[in-house]
Amino acid sequence: MRFAQEDEVDAMTVPPPPAATSTAEIVAAFDANVREAAEILGRFDDEALGRMFTFRRGGTVIVRAPKAAFLRRVLLNHSVHHRGQLSVYLRLLDVPVPSIYGPSADESPVGD
Repeated sequence: MRFAQEDEVDAMTVPPPPAATSTAEIVAAFDANVREAAEILGRFDDEALGRMFTFRRGGTVIVRAPKAAFLRRVLLNHSVHHRGQLSVYLRLLDVPVPSIYGPSADESPVGD
């Protein structure tokens, strides 16, 4: 999320996140990243969100869009994609899928 403060980012220069050693460490990092993202997003005004943002990998432009559109794609659409992947993995492991966007087929309907 930090790189969204820039108007152009090259993926080749973004350092990888540190390797986690436990589930607790992953959850703590996620929580810290959510807090940081909320703080960063709170600083954007309409003018900043309307500026063009370019995300590239070396010389190849991957996305060039208004910053608001890029953030929506990363923060919402991409998160939805990963939640979908998670639900598939859980099903493959015969783990009941929790409520992600409302009740899942693995939960009892209200009133049972």
